[in-house]
Amino acid sequence: MTTVVLKMLCVLLCAVFASADVLPMADFDIEKMGGKWYLIGFATNSKWFVNNKADMKMGTAMMRPTEDGDLDLSYASMNDVNGSCWRMTHLAKKTETPGRFVFHSQRWGNDNDMRVVDAKYDEYGLIHTIKTKEGISEVLNKLYSRSAVLSDDLKEKFRQFSLDNGILEENIAILPSVGECPDVEVLQSQTTSASQTISTEKPL
Repeated sequence: MTTVVLKMLCVLLCAVFASADVLPMADFDIEKMGGKWYLIGFATNSKWFVNNKADMKMGTAMMRPTEDGDLDLSYASMNDVNGSCWRMTHLAKKTETPGRFVFHSQRWGNDNDMRVVDAKYDEYGLIHTIKTKEGISEVLNKLYSRSAVLSDDLKEKFRQFSLDNGILEENIAILPSVGECPDVEVLQSQTTSASQTISTEKPL
């Protein structure tokens, strides 16, 4: 038991130390990050993810730059069993470093240091986040795509980047597609919207 605990601590520490060297991309353009994305790649050694990764599916995200230079993030994912949706939203506040944002999740009590490390704005975006709660930090990598179909080259790029950041091979996932949730505006105009389950956050 002690050996297992020490191994996990080593994995976490290695991941956090590797993250210290991860910088945002050069010449970041927040306006070009705006619009709809598919969240396809998800990688973290977080216990929550390890316990739930088999049930995770591809979702859609909207990124909206604000006038102040912040990034309004919203995400929706469909439950393939009953067709319900859950949603989360964050306002990622800009920092002095372009491409680096921070936000606090009140529900989950963690501080998030989010960095856009690579992007081809009409194709993909790679985001690296350090999540800290009660002095313990974990790394989360996300791969967003403008299309629900991801090339093998991008899958490998995401895999290698995650491995370089100390994430275990088995904790690097390409999420399967199960369909999309309707826009919030559409939900509000539908009399059948009661069949949709909406929550503000998941522990991502």
